[in-house]
Order: sequence, then structure tokens, then C-alpha cells
Amino acid sequence: MTIEVKVPASGESITSANVALWHKKHGDFVHKGEVLATLETDKVSNELEASTDGTLSILISEGEEVPIGTVIATIEEGIAAAKAPTAPAAAVPAIAAAVANPPPVVVVPPAPVVATVAVVKSAPAPAAPVAPPSPVEEVARPVAQDGRTTRRKMSMLRRKIATQLVSAQQTAAILTTFNEVDMTAVMDLRKTVQDGFIKKHGVKLGFMSFFVKAVTLALKDLPSINARIDGNDIIENHYYDIGVAIGTDKGLVVPVLRDADRKSFAEIEKDILDYANKAKAGTITIEDLQGGVFSISNGGTYGSLLSTPILNPPQSAILGMHTIQQRPVAIDGQVVIRPMMYLALSYDHRLVDGREAVTFLIRIKECLESPARLMLEM
Repeated sequence: MTIEVKVPASGESITSANVALWHKKHGDFVHKGEVLATLETDKVSNELEASTDGTLSILISEGEEVPIGTVIATIEEGIAAAKAPTAPAAAVPAIAAAVANPPPVVVVPPAPVVATVAVVKSAPAPAAPVAPPSPVEEVARPVAQDGRTTRRKMSMLRRKIATQLVSAQQTAAILTTFNEVDMTAVMDLRKTVQDGFIKKHGVKLGFMSFFVKAVTLALKDLPSINARIDGNDIIENHYYDIGVAIGTDKGLVVPVLRDADRKSFAEIEKDILDYANKAKAGTITIEDLQGGVFSISNGGTYGSLLSTPILNPPQSAILGMHTIQQRPVAIDGQVVIRPMMYLALSYDHRLVDGREAVTFLIRIKECLESPARLMLEM
């Protein structure tokens, strides 16, 4: 029995997928549950598994983008399909008769990369036929030109990112305001409690949980930033699902921490670590990325000293963190060296005024320079 391998639905807004990688070759025998291919959409990557044992026939090449529901391969069920058994001597006359009087040729209706097949049911062929070329081999794609340049298709995720960024620039009145924060108190607190925190919760206490907590308090004080424009209406959110940008080798994804205001520091750190592992493995789901009201991007991970982050539509603001740098600052009339971080808040000026943006950043600065405020929610 022939089983069709189709591109599964991945979400209401996803209409196509790219066959990013075949993990098996044309003609391979596969077992139920084995990963056949990695499918890439404009939001997530999914692994497609074999639903049965049998011989794989690949119909769509790597790099091809196809609509949801497209048959990209077939599996011919049964162990016998993996390797034709050697014909016994008694069967030779039957084979000769079959060759002399071949049965009608069965022609498969035209379809992408499908060949005409002749079927002999009386006995297997005395010699193994030459396997048809894999569609992957048939559709060879040149990737280099004169050895000086390399051309490759943009991934669907990269195309989606490009579209989102251009759309944000064209539809929102983006403005960025800056401030800086002295990270001494947070760093001292982490150093003091880190061993006990790891022992109790099994995860390190990072900087991001402090920023997530500070952001949720600031959003409560300035609800206009926890809102978005929908036509001529303003939709104000009364929940705090915070997106945290995570870089992958395929591009940036922004999974969402649900109800971050209700989570402990340990829960936030565990969620972030879980998302980072899923991003690395390519197993983040559509649900992980949807519904955020505000985003945080940590360019400091890569050594960025200052940047202007771009909005993540339909959100109205995004906070940019940067690298911590030892710098001279004036405190109580004295010049001292402190670990300083620049903060950047990009926001939609159609909805958020400069006064609110500056107040928001100052609120975050106060919370980080005096972490007790986070514990007391003040």
C-alpha cells in the first residue's frame, strides 16, 4: 500500500512551507517514527516523521516551497519494498515468460517528478533495476558564480523577518529614547544568591529575569505602552505576555513569556532556558511566538554598546538591552567606575508620547538600581 507524505497544517496564517532538508534519501527504507524531512515556514521549523515502515520515494526537492497539503513523498509499505529478494532457480522460467509477454504498463497521471512505472507481478526481476534518480539530484541548483559569489534562497523565516521589519518602518512612527543604568546592585545580588539559587531551582539567575520583572512593573504604571493601534481604535492590554528575542542560526525568534507578572524569577529563567533550547533545536511552535504585548531584545549578548531596536508589530514598544561596560560616572560628587548599561526604548510615537517613554525608562532604571523595588512591586 502506498502512503502519501503531505505537508501538514501549521497554523491558520501559514499557507506554504519550504522543504528545508531531507534526512532520508530517495529509495531508503524508513521506519515508523523516523524523521524524514525538516519543513520550514515563515515562523517555525517542523520535523516530519514517517507514519509507517516502507520505502521512501521523494517527490519534492530540498529548497522547494509548496502549499500546505502538498504530497512531497510517498512510502511503499512493507519490508519487501526495502530490498527485492533473490529469485529461486525454479522461478526463472516464469521470469522468462513474463519478459516475453510483459503485462500492460501502468502510467501514473502527470505530477511533479513522478515517473511511469512498469509492474511485473508474477516474480521479481532477476537483477535489481537501476534506482530512479532522486528528484534532489534531478533539480540541481547552482549556488556559486565564478567562484566569487554564492547565491542561495532566503529562508522563509528570514523573508518573514524582512517583511515584518519593513512593515514596521512603514506603518509606525518609530522613535527611540535612551537612558543608562548602573548594574552594580543587580550584579552584587546575583553574586550573593547565585549558588543557593542554582541549588534550589536548578537554573542560573540571569539578568533577563530582572528586566522582565522591571518591564512588567513599568507597563502597569504606563498602560499606554501596553497598548496597540487597530484602525482608529486603541486596544489596551490588561495582561503581561512579554516577548524575549532569541537569536538562532536562521534568524531571530521572539517567544513569549505568558503572564510574566505572575511568575517568579526562577520560573522566568526556566522559561527562557526552555525557549533557548527549543530555538536551538528548531522545535519552537507557533503558539510560543504569538500574543506578546511588549518585547525585550538583548544586543549585549553580541557585544552591542548601543542600538535602536525595531518594533515587533503590532506591539507599540520594544526595550533594547546592551553590553555592560565599566565606565567612569559621577556619584555624590566623586568619579567612580561602575558597570553601566545603555537602555533603548523604541516606541510608536502615534500612541506613546515622549514623556511616557522617558518615564518608562526611568522606572526600569529605578527598579534595576534598587532591586528591592522588584521584590516589593513598588
